Amino acid sequence: MRELTTDHISQQFNSELETLRQHFLTMGGVVENQVSDAIHALLESDSHLAEEVKEKDATVNQLDGIIDEECTRILAKRQPAATDLRMILSISKAVAELERMGDEAKKIADHALKLIHEGESPRGYVEISRIGQMVARMVRESLDAYARLDLDLAVSVAKADRTVDLEYKTAIRSLITYMMEDPRSISRVFNVIWVLRSLERIGDHSRHLCQHLVYLINGVNVRHVPAEELEKIAQDEKKA
Repeated sequence: MRELTTDHISQQFNSELETLRQHFLTMGGVVENQVSDAIHALLESDSHLAEEVKEKDATVNQLDGIIDEECTRILAKRQPAATDLRMILSISKAVAELERMGDEAKKIADHALKLIHEGESPRGYVEISRIGQMVARMVRESLDAYARLDLDLAVSVAKADRTVDLEYKTAIRSLITYMMEDPRSISRVFNVIWVLRSLERIGDHSRHLCQHLVYLINGVNVRHVPAEELEKIAQDEKKA
């Protein structure tokens, strides 16, 4: 596992940085469960699980606030530089991605409850299952990459987002065609379309998470860099 920590004279500073890192990974774990449970709740028509997903949003928001305060306090008190500064800035940005993932998971839970109460959609569950599995894996692996500072895994997640985007576009075209053929299904199928949209956005946030990790490791801003170039940056980092 790659190490980026600095050996500080102040053990308190070391402790503050490690606490920040652990809170970030804890928040990541909560969001990962939210996403997985939201998908499961919809596919299994589990209203109780959908409500649990919505309730977890408060925990995510609480952790978001705690981490934001920690980042602000460390910046003001320690005035970190180099790797320490990149770690704090990277986590601050990555937390925003996690919070947005949690929001999208909550939206999926809301649509799951609508489909449970109003009746299942005649189409779209196969697509949700397929894209949901890909996106849940992206979330898990992006957090694993952060925990292990694994550039190769981060690049793999970024590349997987292209597949999710293609699957999403194909699914939307198919569902729109179906609604045109059967207008009575529009209301229920639209719930499925919004779920697929949320899954696609979660995939985007997972990719962004990995881009923040690249910044943490080598200091390069790759927010608007395509996956192929991201892979080259990772390979150059290995050679350095």
